[in-house]
Parts: sequence; structure tokens; C-alpha cells
Amino acid sequence: MKRVAIVQSNYIPWKGYFDLIAGVDEFILLDDVQYTDRDWRNRNRIKTATGPRWLSIPLRSGPRSRLISEMTVADPGWNVAHWRILAQSYRKAPCFDEFAPVLERLYLECGGDRLSEVNRHFLEGICSILGIGTELRRSADYRAAGTKTERLVDLCRKAGATEYVTGPAARAYLDEDLFRRAGIGVRWFDYSGYPEYPQLHPPFDHRVSVLDLILNTGPKAAEHLKTTPPGTPRRAPARP
Repeated sequence: MKRVAIVQSNYIPWKGYFDLIAGVDEFILLDDVQYTDRDWRNRNRIKTATGPRWLSIPLRSGPRSRLISEMTVADPGWNVAHWRILAQSYRKAPCFDEFAPVLERLYLECGGDRLSEVNRHFLEGICSILGIGTELRRSADYRAAGTKTERLVDLCRKAGATEYVTGPAARAYLDEDLFRRAGIGVRWFDYSGYPEYPQLHPPFDHRVSVLDLILNTGPKAAEHLKTTPPGTPRRAPARP
């Protein structure tokens, strides 16, 4: 059995995104599709003493029909600015002193010009921290054909998938019959039931960047994910 998930890349996404990565054998970043404004591609939320705050990567303007993989960064100093905001917001978090060095390196070593490269840099770095060894691939590597479900089926077929794992939001558009005819099962991922953890600035909020989980729980962060890469024992979280 080979489980595959296909999702657009996000900037420092929430823990559920990494839970999905941990639950499959291969995770395909669907970046050769149209970029959507005011979405999770270039921004995410953190907690601060004055409430939730968006961290957004500034992007160059251009035609509305551009692909995610074509989006480029407008301000080369965004990474330094974001790290300063994170450090100020989480300096009192229980595990800040322990994990700040590795996260700071992740930010300062992020020199990519394209949004897709930036997002992948953080996804790989955070997977390493959480001990997730799932392979990350780009959808462009497979040159899939078709639209919507047809494209997803073709990606799964070319990746050798026997099961496609996707979130509940896909129920609104996914044609499961196309997967059945291709001999590929569909499994719906469940994002419910995550335990709360000690978090700065109540009330508790699950829908913030995974960095909140790491800086508040440190070595125990991976224990707050519900899945483990199939056939792979979960490694201990990376330390600085």
C-alpha cells in the first residue's frame, strides 16, 4: 500500500497540515495551479499578547492567473522581520530558549525568491523538527493531465498510490468514482479531537501556525499529532 496526499503549499501551516503529512508515504505539493489571494499560501496566524496576528510574505503583483509556483517575494527582508515578530511574541513560551536557535536558522537561511521554494523550505525544516520523514514532491514533477479530480487521479496513478488521503473540505468537489475506476481508494482525514496544550494568551486556539505548538511544547510537539508515517517509527523531535 502507498498512501499519497496532494495539497497546495502553505506558509508555516497549522499542526493538522503536518499531521496529514505524517499520515502518508508521499506528500505532493500542488503548486502548478492558480494562486488564490487572501489564502494560506503566503500567510498564517500566530498568537500575541494583543490577540492573533497574521504573518504575511509580501508578494510581487502581476496577472491574476499566475500559478502558485510563479509567485515571487517582493521584500527580501521579510524573513528577518517575521523572525523578530515571532521572537517578541513567544519569548515567554516554555520552550522558546530551547527551540529558538533552530527556528531562527530556518528563517535566516530562507533566501528563496519563489513562494513555493520558501514554503517547501519551512515544511521540510518543521518536518525535521517533528521527526516526520515523509517524502515531499512537487506536482510539476509528474506532469499530470486533466482538471480537478481527473488531475488528482492522474497524480496518484503516476506516484504509484493505492490510497488517496484528503481532508473533509474536498467532499464538496471530489468525484470518488473516478478514484474507484482507477483502483485507488479514498480515505478522509479527520482533523477533529486534537488535545489542547499549554498555550500563551488564552483562549486556546487550534488554528494557528505549528510554531505555536513547537515553542510551547518543544520535545513533546510530535505527541500532539495523531498519526505516524506508515511503517516508520516516529523519531524524537529534533533539538537545536
